[in-house]
Amino acid sequence: MIEQIVIALFGVTAIFLSQDPRDSVRRWACICGLIAQPAWFYAAYQAEQWGIFGLSFLYTFSWLRGVRTYWWKR
Repeated sequence: MIEQIVIALFGVTAIFLSQDPRDSVRRWACICGLIAQPAWFYAAYQAEQWGIFGLSFLYTFSWLRGVRTYWWKR
């Protein structure tokens, strides 16, 4: 149950922030996305949804690209 709340709260926030025209706001999308990733892994593992579990690695990699772009390169 808690993982669904985390996914909903931080996942939707990440998507919302990623569409903001301001870099100063958009840079937080990857942080929110990364916060949601452990919940995705846990929920997919518990439900034995191995496709979603595998995709979670790709999403994590994608959010890490955002960290590199917005946080490490400044």
